[in-house]
Amino acid sequence: MSENKMGVMPVGKLIFTMSLPMVLSMLIQALYNVVDSIFVAQIDEGSLTAVSLAFPIQNLMIAMAVGTGVGVNALLSRSLGERNFDTANKTAENGVFLAVVSLLAFMVVGTLGAGAFFRVQTDDASIVAYGTTYLQICCIGCGGIFIEIMMERLLQATGRTFYTMITQGAGAVINIVLDPVLIFGLGPFPKLDIAGAALATVIGQVVAGVLSVILNHKYNHDVEMSWKGFRPDGHIIARIYAVGVPSIVMNALSSVMTFGLNQIVGAFTSTATAVLGIYLKFQSFVFMPIFGLNNGMVPIVAYNYGARKKERLVKAVQICVVTAVVIMLIGMAAIQFFSPQLLLLFKASESMLAIGVPALKIICLSFLFAGFNIIVSSTLQALGHGFLSMMVSIIRQMVVLLPAAFLLSLAGELELVWWSFPIAEVVAFVLCIFFLRKIYCQVIAPMAKAED
Repeated sequence: MSENKMGVMPVGKLIFTMSLPMVLSMLIQALYNVVDSIFVAQIDEGSLTAVSLAFPIQNLMIAMAVGTGVGVNALLSRSLGERNFDTANKTAENGVFLAVVSLLAFMVVGTLGAGAFFRVQTDDASIVAYGTTYLQICCIGCGGIFIEIMMERLLQATGRTFYTMITQGAGAVINIVLDPVLIFGLGPFPKLDIAGAALATVIGQVVAGVLSVILNHKYNHDVEMSWKGFRPDGHIIARIYAVGVPSIVMNALSSVMTFGLNQIVGAFTSTATAVLGIYLKFQSFVFMPIFGLNNGMVPIVAYNYGARKKERLVKAVQICVVTAVVIMLIGMAAIQFFSPQLLLLFKASESMLAIGVPALKIICLSFLFAGFNIIVSSTLQALGHGFLSMMVSIIRQMVVLLPAAFLLSLAGELELVWWSFPIAEVVAFVLCIFFLRKIYCQVIAPMAKAED
């Protein structure tokens, strides 16, 4: 077999061709996240707060799906680089199996526990009712997101990122179109309020999931899945989660962090919770292109690591770091200069503007370091050192950010709480530099001998 393009195409062009489709599709998805909240905000501020409070559970689902997908992506790409096609096929089969197990668990636990989750966070009956309805629908229909993400990771691992742009883009566009139709009851459709927003999300995810299955079957010829006599392979699953569990933990920690921050800022006012939710939507819009770049980089790094091609590996990381930093600087500038206008998209009241403008301007200072941190963390994962990425995430969110937010809140000034974000990102930046240098000396530098 001729070598996969990840081992021979010029690195800059390879990153561009693999990442650009995912950057575009993730921008569309991020736009959907923002637009979805804009429509929900038209109902009332309570609905927007409910969606913000639901975010940790939705993020937990994505954490499980993406984390498992990262493990599958890294092992599959590395196996292809080593030309171990049997392991590559088994990795894909076991990855799909794990996605199905995960979605069934969230359908049951998430649906039954939605009401209790909101009652823990607020005494406002309307927010509890809005949130329970929204989250139950999202959990019942979560199969779409799990299947979509796993199938997209199979396409990414073999360099077919164009098709992931199609699946993600289609799902997001359907969601954006259905949001106003189902929320406000346009045409023959009934007015469903917040339930309409949840249904639009689920329908978009299911369509994307079905489409990703079809595209894998038709175009992904590097992977051949055979379900005849399939049995879960404990060794393969262990290797998937050796990389995947740190990613799951890292993403799940953001759910814990968001839950904790909701409690801290909510103690001041529920409007602060809505502001935090709005910020997270804008953060996703800025971060999504980095994640798209990331998803294009991981299989390239993993493949060339397996193929022992040091120069290609290093160049890929360098290009992605520079690109990520530039994107983050643009995002920071946009939020710094247009915070009031951005908040007004969500029908911001005077009190929300008073809280939100300084909040957005302070938090986005963390963007100065976040781009570098994201790329380095994913590089560590692609090289099989996901534990170090997990340590960065744990320290950033649980050791620094949440405790700092709590301690700053004791001063009784809400504005001080927002400084916990840039403080945590600076600490993560220092750790990423340390770990990257360590892995370069231990893993990457010795590869030169293998190339000679």
